[in-house]
Amino acid sequence: MMNFKNLQKNVHAYLTYCKDVFGAEVLINREKKLTALDLYRQEIENCTKCSLSATRKNFVFGDGSANAEILFVGEAPGAVEDEMGLPFVGLAGKLLDKALHHIGLDRSEVFITNILKCRPPGNRDPLPDEIALCEPYLHQQIALLKPKVIISLGRIAARTLLCLPSDTSLTTMRKQHYEYCGIPFCVFFHPAAILRNAGREDEFFADFEQLKEKYLKN
Repeated sequence: MMNFKNLQKNVHAYLTYCKDVFGAEVLINREKKLTALDLYRQEIENCTKCSLSATRKNFVFGDGSANAEILFVGEAPGAVEDEMGLPFVGLAGKLLDKALHHIGLDRSEVFITNILKCRPPGNRDPLPDEIALCEPYLHQQIALLKPKVIISLGRIAARTLLCLPSDTSLTTMRKQHYEYCGIPFCVFFHPAAILRNAGREDEFFADFEQLKEKYLKN
């Protein structure tokens, strides 16, 4: 016979775990109205257009607010992102969160995604045919979000979206002002690059301070 006290204890432990990991809001029983972005996620999350669908664990649509004014774009999900189905949730994601907090933002107030929605094997760079099939998804996300500014995280995402020569340096791109889909487009360091070169962390945070100065004024 089931021991009710043990069951109650296990349920309480599980609910505590959910609260600690996902926040108290996950325990509130209420209906959430689906946004146009939610509906679009449902429309494309079972995509099988390229071979990455066969090797992925999760389709990584993106994460954040459907009303975000700032859109961050990387090149593709990594291993942790593929496992969890969310973008930038590993060590690089923690550094991105730290940079957002530095300018008074939380990731729930912005939107974060990648050009590719599925992880390339071995974290290799996206292939041209994969980009061609997946970039229209990003275009539709932009059309639904209507952000004030798009931030490319890293040189690969920037060169891919802007169709720049492969020898265009991150230093050069960070100094330029671009547009993508008619929206201001800035190029920042990829957080993973800063984890490998902590000496440039001040520059990384300085980019976010400039973002705040230009786009977060009341």
